[in-house]
Amino acid sequence: MQFQYNNTTIHYKKEGEGQPVVLLHGFGEDSTIWNHQFNFLKQHCLVIVPDLPGSGQSQMLKIEEDNIVIEDYATAVHALLQHENIETCILLGHSMGGYITLAFAEKYPERLAGWGLVHSTAFADSLEKKNTRNKGIELIRKYGGYAFLKNSIPNLFGEIYKKAHGNKVAAFIEKSKDFTPEALIHYSKAMINRPDRTEILSNTAVPVLFIAGTEDVAAPIQDVLQQVHLPKVSFIHILNGVGHMGMWEQTDTLNQQLLQFINSLELVSDN
Repeated sequence: MQFQYNNTTIHYKKEGEGQPVVLLHGFGEDSTIWNHQFNFLKQHCLVIVPDLPGSGQSQMLKIEEDNIVIEDYATAVHALLQHENIETCILLGHSMGGYITLAFAEKYPERLAGWGLVHSTAFADSLEKKNTRNKGIELIRKYGGYAFLKNSIPNLFGEIYKKAHGNKVAAFIEKSKDFTPEALIHYSKAMINRPDRTEILSNTAVPVLFIAGTEDVAAPIQDVLQQVHLPKVSFIHILNGVGHMGMWEQTDTLNQQLLQFINSLELVSDN
């Protein structure tokens, strides 16, 4: 499926009935990263998974790289909800998708029945992290997106998964050839420029889900644990021996955790 947003074609997939649940992928990914969750959750609710602008089959936003911000992607997600005539949804974001979820929760809180950060954080980038991202931008400009991603993607997985499923990690790396340098630079700039949004966690009126991996180097568990107490209602799941990719590393466990969160919100709404 697809729709037009500000002269940009955005692709998404949608299946199921009931409570709308939107899954947002992260940097260097597309909607297929959620395939296991999509196929499971569509039996229980209405699941929508977009290719964020610049990923998969979706076109890049027509914004200059120095002006791009995370809020631009949140606005695109809002446009998708409007296109589908969805008043409220559960929004769950992985990594960069979590940053977009936070921006959405700040800008459109009335559209959320609940939301979640899957291997993600409300903290802004530290100076060290910004420097790392800027170095990554220079590498992408010089050598291309694939050269950058093939070195960074293996670090996203825990050691257990990498040893047992090296072929799947290799296929993930190969798929990264689909990204243009321009799209990856857009994402990097938007992440560098995003503010601290821990206040959004403190102020939200709806429950928040946190998923963290004990071996996650991209969204360290110690960072996540500093934030879980901020919402009025939090659901917290820690995946042992898992890196940044719980959707693949512990698929069945994560599926059940997501469903538990979705079902809990339906009980709240019924009451």
